[in-house]
Amino acid sequence: MTDTPTHQTWIILGASSTIAKAFTRSVAATGAHVILAGRRMDDLNASAADAKARGVADATPIIFDARIPDTFQAIIDLAAAQSGTLNCAVFVGSMPTQDAIDADPALVDGTISDSFTGPARFLQMLAPVMMARSCGSIVGVGSVAGDRGRVGNYVYGAAKAGFATYLSGLRNHLGRHGVHVLTVKPGPVDTAMTQGLGQQPFMTTADAVVADIHNALRKKRNTLYTRWIWWPVMTIIKLIPEPIFKKMSI
Repeated sequence: MTDTPTHQTWIILGASSTIAKAFTRSVAATGAHVILAGRRMDDLNASAADAKARGVADATPIIFDARIPDTFQAIIDLAAAQSGTLNCAVFVGSMPTQDAIDADPALVDGTISDSFTGPARFLQMLAPVMMARSCGSIVGVGSVAGDRGRVGNYVYGAAKAGFATYLSGLRNHLGRHGVHVLTVKPGPVDTAMTQGLGQQPFMTTADAVVADIHNALRKKRNTLYTRWIWWPVMTIIKLIPEPIFKKMSI
């Protein structure tokens, strides 16, 4: 971040998610301005009130739906009207079970829109505004599921893989204009999205993920695995030869 905290604006997409709420609390304490974008206006209003109680400069709730591009421009216009450094954190995504998608292939469209194409289109529209200011950060939350297609969640994994590739190219592009792009790859996080999946390996909490994000932003990291153990784990998984991998149940 290149400006003082009171001149920071954060667009938070998917602001109703557990991790997004933890992130909102963390930036509210710095006195930043937050734009809370999501589908549930009642929840966004409650989050805005909570952020104001924590010392945020201002908190603006606004409708965002990754599947409805007509909701994008109003957010960008609102952000562009703010002075100082503009940032964006993307927590949008949906994860139907693979069994549900197998039973109803129409779920593929929404999964990819929520987790990849909707956020990518929004960031593509936002990019010129950030380039013009030659500063700011983008946090794009992907998943370790995007590192290799696995039998249990390959549609969700494909969406997150596409988003990670998009963020890599966006980082290459915007980095030439002073904008930092961080790709975050969490493993299982204790949130509403993972409820019902049972105990998962190396599960972490939303607050721990947010702390890792801020540390990675300070260090201008390109990619963050959280928890850190997922970096060696996924490195090994990506190296498994395909004939062997096809016989595995991971």
